[in-house]
Amino acid sequence: MVALNLIQLFDLSLRGRAEVEALEWQGRVYTFGDLDRRSDRMAQALAARGLVAGERIAVYLANCVEYIDLYLAALKLGAIFVPVNILYRERELAHIVNDSRPLLFISAEELPGLVAEAEACEAVRPVVTVDGDDGAAIIYTSGTTGVAKGAVLTHNNFAANAVNLITAWQMVAADRLLLALPLFHVHGLGNGLHCWLMAGFRVKLLERFEAGRAEEEFFSFKPTVFFGVPTMYVRLMQCAASIGESVRLFVCGSAPLPAQLLEEFREKFGSTILERYGMTETLMNISNPYVGERRAGSVGLPLPGVSVKVVDGEVFVKGPNVFARYWGREEATRLAFVDGWFRTGDIGSIAADGYVTLAGRKSDLIIASGFNIYPREIEEFLLEHPEVAEVAVAGQPDAVKGEVPVAYVVARGICDVAELERKCRAALASFKVPKEFVLVEALPRNALGKVQKHLLPKRSA
Repeated sequence: MVALNLIQLFDLSLRGRAEVEALEWQGRVYTFGDLDRRSDRMAQALAARGLVAGERIAVYLANCVEYIDLYLAALKLGAIFVPVNILYRERELAHIVNDSRPLLFISAEELPGLVAEAEACEAVRPVVTVDGDDGAAIIYTSGTTGVAKGAVLTHNNFAANAVNLITAWQMVAADRLLLALPLFHVHGLGNGLHCWLMAGFRVKLLERFEAGRAEEEFFSFKPTVFFGVPTMYVRLMQCAASIGESVRLFVCGSAPLPAQLLEEFREKFGSTILERYGMTETLMNISNPYVGERRAGSVGLPLPGVSVKVVDGEVFVKGPNVFARYWGREEATRLAFVDGWFRTGDIGSIAADGYVTLAGRKSDLIIASGFNIYPREIEEFLLEHPEVAEVAVAGQPDAVKGEVPVAYVVARGICDVAELERKCRAALASFKVPKEFVLVEALPRNALGKVQKHLLPKRSA
């Protein structure tokens, strides 16, 4: 069976818009044709090192134009791309290398020599047959509840995701995307890179998001679209309201967007952030509408072709976006599906009008004396108070109740925890009131800003 692969779809821009300016990176501008030729040369260099269809290439780099060269080159060879979180260190790197067994591992130390080899090659595209069901990438989960697993995402998975987003968010060639998300994550790669290469708009790639430079980047590039995570939007609240004048669409994901932040952002910038919901294993499942109500606290409606249901409180999804399997883990793959539905591990509900609301991870659920406590409800309440800049609520062991909620608070100025407790007791059921309020300087987060609750200080029973 043969189906369209990603390179054929990207050729809408790589070849169809070859002379159009496509990418800004560190003061240089590249056309789509430039990127096509650069990746052809890189593919020849990788092939000379033995990379062939089906083999893995792991890339451990920060955002850069060479990252795009390597990704396109891998796809052109039919190889499987393994992006590695640039924040990972020896133990985490060893796990990914031992699990995915890449033929090549490209880091910042290895890159200059490889680039020199590529520059000496001819810009000739390899002739390789790649099927839509072939693996395009293995992307590792964050591993917050166990060992990180490699999700095998096919060309068809990525294609279905990009087509959905381009259509749902009305992305066109005239758009300008300021891309500060890491390309090792599905948010930056599957949403940012793929939508750009298929729709043919212009991108300014940043190595990373820097709050101190955000105003300058918005004013100079004048993006029409911005993809971010909640922590980025918290930082943008410190910028001038005029940074949003050129932006028609702010999108947020990868971590829950507090309803309070959505309202504050709308009041300041006159734009309602569009929150969506996806996972490493599924890419994007659900999105608030581009035209219609963007509901605070909700991730919106299922995207076209994606089916969503709630079973015993857990969100299940099914569709062409859902991954093929976990790399080398047949049992984990089997346990992840029920009758063809993927178990997301997220707790949620579906309103009568179809809007989906998430209450948090199933693994985050706190059971105190038999009562179910959803941390996000408490977090949302605490964030309504100006003295709370950030907060995470996690279950901690208790000799009597089994578990109790504990709130870890990043204060804004002076924060009276006794007063916070009083406010909680006035507004929440008694069993939901945090047993302790712990003031911390910062919450442990991953590279995309998601709170790593397993790294919060433990409380003895």
